[in-house]
Amino acid sequence: MSLASRTLSNTAQLQAQIAKGWKPNRYLTNVSMAYFAEAGDHVATDIFPICPVPFSTGFYYEFNKGDLARDNVRRKPAFGKVEPMVLGHTENTYTCQVDQVIAGVDDIGALDYSRAGAPPSIDPETIKTRAVTEQMLLHRDLEFAGSFFKSGVWLNEFKGVSGSPSANQMLKFSDANFDPVHFFDARKREIYLEGRRRPNKLCLGYDSFVALKNHPDILERVKYGGSTPNPAVVTENVLAQLFGLERVSVLYGAYNKAEAGQNDEMEFVCEANGALLCYTTPTPRIDEPTAGYIFTWDMLGNGSWMVTDRFDGEPGTHSSYVEGLMACEMKKTCDDLACYMSECV
Repeated sequence: MSLASRTLSNTAQLQAQIAKGWKPNRYLTNVSMAYFAEAGDHVATDIFPICPVPFSTGFYYEFNKGDLARDNVRRKPAFGKVEPMVLGHTENTYTCQVDQVIAGVDDIGALDYSRAGAPPSIDPETIKTRAVTEQMLLHRDLEFAGSFFKSGVWLNEFKGVSGSPSANQMLKFSDANFDPVHFFDARKREIYLEGRRRPNKLCLGYDSFVALKNHPDILERVKYGGSTPNPAVVTENVLAQLFGLERVSVLYGAYNKAEAGQNDEMEFVCEANGALLCYTTPTPRIDEPTAGYIFTWDMLGNGSWMVTDRFDGEPGTHSSYVEGLMACEMKKTCDDLACYMSECV
């Protein structure tokens, strides 16, 4: 049969199917509405470094800061020697527990999608693999928020107030009388004296960031750098330069805190009115302190602590499953290298 004949035959069949009530709906292959988070909104591992470990639990050393910071050099006596310096250490532990998420795939139901040439965005296995990955990233960020970014975690903490601040209190970032540059300079000084490292990162909840970028003192400092076609804009990088930090990060991640079956209740993963000033190393180092680590364990021995896998269901069920596994612990390692600010707005 010629191409023209096949085309006429297919057209006739299509018209006959339409006459019987079939509607020629076609799914777009390049558009879908899926509320996956922006990749940059997952920030846990951008704040604290990942430290791979060979075992699910173990020890690490903590050298005594006072011994390292003390002047132990003494005048040598004639025909004698000075006493050896004391360099003490203690031990601490980590424990990486395995978390899991599973999504089921109806293999029979999936046949319709594959035979119809449905777009990858609705392919059951593809979409559920991505959903499982998204779930693990969300869980990791929630673990980060619960371990590092909330009141009661860090020894050094300030609480925002509307009136006259007392010890361990501050004016809220949204208060016009708050002096942001002076405040963060004072916190940097405290952290340096206690931890012998200058803070390099400031993590801001969404509302805290908005309050700072609209603060009159900060606007006054940057307004002359703008013009009518290019007005001055307070960004994370601008705040980092003003405060003398390597990086300012805004924690944008959001999640649904409602249980299944309830109305959605969307909230920020990290406290929107919180802020964390800290010193962290870019990578794990054996002779360097850091405010926190994310200890990660390669539970399957394949070089990854966060993995997805696929396995078949029981015989006769014609089903398969997409599995996500991760093993990590968010660990505060140096309390004196961070300062948390709550109720900033």
